[in-house]
Amino acid sequence: MAEYNYDVVVIGSGPAGEGAAMNAAKKGLRVAVIEEQDTVGGNCTHKGTIPSKALRHSVKQIIEFNTNPMFRDIGEPRWFSFPKVLRRAEKVISNQVMLRTNFYARNRIDVFFGFATFVDKGQLKVKSAGQDEEILRAKNFIIATGSSPWCPADVDFNHPRIYNSDSILKLNHTPRTMVIYGAGVIGCEYASIFSGLGVKVDLIDNRDRLLSFLDAEISDSLSYHLRNNAVKIRHNEEYQSIVGDVRGVTVEFKSGKRLRADAFLWCAGRSGNTKGLGLETIGLKANSRGQIEVDEHYKTACEGVYAVGDVIGWPSLASAALDQGRAASSDLLQADDFRYINDVPTGIYTIPEISSVGKTEEELTQDCVPYEVGQAFFKDTARAQISGEPVGMLKILFHRETFQILGIHCFGDQASEIIHIGQAIMSQEGKANTLKYFVNTTFNYPTMAEAYRVAAIAGINRVDNL
Repeated sequence: MAEYNYDVVVIGSGPAGEGAAMNAAKKGLRVAVIEEQDTVGGNCTHKGTIPSKALRHSVKQIIEFNTNPMFRDIGEPRWFSFPKVLRRAEKVISNQVMLRTNFYARNRIDVFFGFATFVDKGQLKVKSAGQDEEILRAKNFIIATGSSPWCPADVDFNHPRIYNSDSILKLNHTPRTMVIYGAGVIGCEYASIFSGLGVKVDLIDNRDRLLSFLDAEISDSLSYHLRNNAVKIRHNEEYQSIVGDVRGVTVEFKSGKRLRADAFLWCAGRSGNTKGLGLETIGLKANSRGQIEVDEHYKTACEGVYAVGDVIGWPSLASAALDQGRAASSDLLQADDFRYINDVPTGIYTIPEISSVGKTEEELTQDCVPYEVGQAFFKDTARAQISGEPVGMLKILFHRETFQILGIHCFGDQASEIIHIGQAIMSQEGKANTLKYFVNTTFNYPTMAEAYRVAAIAGINRVDNL
């Protein structure tokens, strides 16, 4: 059994693990990364963010081709199967793996492929698929194992017509009808993807509003456009039983309703990947959702052991996970660039997409903050008209007296890109955070960014009219 010594051992090569490993290596530490899968990238690259967003992009292109009158000169509307669209996503995955493999090689980071288990404080065992075992010792460990779909025991996920958000990437046909259970971010994204392929989707939500953490106006807009694309949204429902047979899946609800579809997709919750890590050996215990508790420096209760990314819970975003990993490695080095990641924009890749940062109207109202609203509708901007993407809006919430930006909410094409302009101003200290920046700054024309100027002027006009 081979034994190795490192300064830092990172468990997991997703965004959190990669961020931690690269930052530590750049700062001169000897680093090892352990990855359970055959190639680097973690679930983000192989099962989550990358494949789902690549799928969405391809479906969006199909929708544009089938609805844009200009393309009728090329041919009639086309139908594309899910497996055919999925092949495009697989090309993106392979490119990402190659890119990230080169990162580790260039920074001289050793990568071990296998499953990691703590055998003692400062020591863990890596067992490869070939059952070979190696011992890795280090002063510091960073757990970045990510998360997986939470699958209840009373649902048969081995049935060929019942899928979760990981196994759906192995779907080898295009169902005519589908029930998606769970209307969180993942459920809404897949509802957009499958409805865009012409699948009749029933989206089941156990709450009374989609994505209730969003500003209500944005949430309502998403509901409208999903329904407009033939997605049937059913609120306040919980399943009684989910039974698959050779022809489809039957879902019985506690309300007495019954649905029948060709396929069923479970998107209700995720669990941290901590099973088999041997946490008890080093005095740690995961919670009921498999997540590890950390402090505001990403330290666990075990000295020298950090945890970052989805395995610690909120916000469970690839963007935040990367920064959390970098922060953890900076902390163990006592570097001056450490920061706690608590200001994270949402990026929801439905069709159209959603992004937001800061407070919602509901939160500001509850806190009795005197705010006002500036809005710009994309249908009124030249760039959206040119690109044929008129759906959506930019909404800026600002303090009525100081003009400080309090929240930004965007719904529509490129929302996750547009949000960063406002985020940059909103993050400035003191008087530099002001709505008036967008009035006093000249933007390129025509651009989507022009929506900030339109929204800012509208907001200031509302204040002037008070």
